[in-house]
Amino acid sequence: MGRLSPDTFRLPVERMREGYYTDAYFNLTRELLIHEDRRPHVLMQVFQKQESMLGGVDEALAIIRRCAGRHRPDGSWEDGWDALEVRALAEGDRIEPRETVLTIEGDYSLFAHLETLYLGCMARRTLVMRNVNAVVRAARGKPILFFPARHDHWLVQTGDGWAAHVAGAIGVSTDAQASWWGGRGVGTVPTPRPPHQDAFASVDTPIAPASCAAQPSPVCTSQWSWRAGMNRMALPCAASTTARTLRITSVRRARAPRYTVSRWAKRA
Repeated sequence: MGRLSPDTFRLPVERMREGYYTDAYFNLTRELLIHEDRRPHVLMQVFQKQESMLGGVDEALAIIRRCAGRHRPDGSWEDGWDALEVRALAEGDRIEPRETVLTIEGDYSLFAHLETLYLGCMARRTLVMRNVNAVVRAARGKPILFFPARHDHWLVQTGDGWAAHVAGAIGVSTDAQASWWGGRGVGTVPTPRPPHQDAFASVDTPIAPASCAAQPSPVCTSQWSWRAGMNRMALPCAASTTARTLRITSVRRARAPRYTVSRWAKRA
């Protein structure tokens, strides 16, 4: 899979260069270095602490490519990309705990203001990608649909949809989620009515959908809330933690929902 073009992300380049989205202490670090005309040569290594699936790295690279640099005294922009040596793994790569996934080598004052941004991209997309892929593996060949749009802010749809696509989901619910690979959102009606022999589970609560894999219908996955943290998402740690399982507790016919889904099962 080739790299996504920086144009894909429609970055607010000027604001990123100014540090508008950056933690204040990184902006202050850059200002101090420039004020004292210090240009420390550093090797930045980026890693995380779980077995996972790397996401958001192409967007991180786009941010560095378009926004590394500094303002000259006359206010013009001095581009810093060519002065840096940047290496990275690819979208969807399997990664180990503390494995380096991105390195940036060069003058730290050129990219100190970008750390919040490139780490944030990779943190979110990696989380989505890991969670969706865990469900894909648990489903053992059953198709997985990614329908989280109504549970999160609309601005995250494009990147999250791409992460789910790379992780193995066969479809997403909005055109925005499918836009980075030129696809379209899929769906039929708000309340699906598959044949009564089929099972259809919508994972809208923090549960593990592993047992849905035994059913013939697609498993719909929904992300709960990014604010709730890793253990409160709809997908985080769920399929990878076998002690936490999804239990189909009842089956209803006709107008009522077919399945009532339990919360976290007690540990065995």
